Amino acid sequence: MPSFDVVSEADQVEVKNAVDQANKEITTRFDFKGSDARVEQKEHELTAYADSDFQLGQVRDVLTTKMAKRNVDVRFLDLGKIEKIGGDKVKQIIKIKNGIETESAKKIQRIIKDSKIKVQASIQGDALRVTGTKRDDLQATIALLKKEVTDLPLEFENFRD
Repeated sequence: MPSFDVVSEADQVEVKNAVDQANKEITTRFDFKGSDARVEQKEHELTAYADSDFQLGQVRDVLTTKMAKRNVDVRFLDLGKIEKIGGDKVKQIIKIKNGIETESAKKIQRIIKDSKIKVQASIQGDALRVTGTKRDDLQATIALLKKEVTDLPLEFENFRD
């Protein structure tokens, strides 16, 4: 039975490359001279450091620009609150969303069900498996999801006949 998976995962290699490029630009820019502005990366979490709120905004702008150039959707970024870490210095934790949350998966499932396309969608962990008898129905479902779901960066994998 033909099927495909709907997932939402950032390419970690491209995220790392974007962070490296952002740090390189931050160290060479004139407006960051003598400051402690940088972006650090852990597993699915980035931490942006700067000397002021304004500079932190500039660091975020550089980071999102580099991510956009490397085809990493900026909707993966979940900005945390800005924290003071001593003196004037500030930091902000930016989480990288990975997988589809259950609430969003149920919403996607409802969209598919309401469309009356002859396919079934089942939630499997942090992904959604869509199965149907005809390939055309699956392709119509992909087109529908691309049009309807705008708040999540969705990818379609494992298309099988």
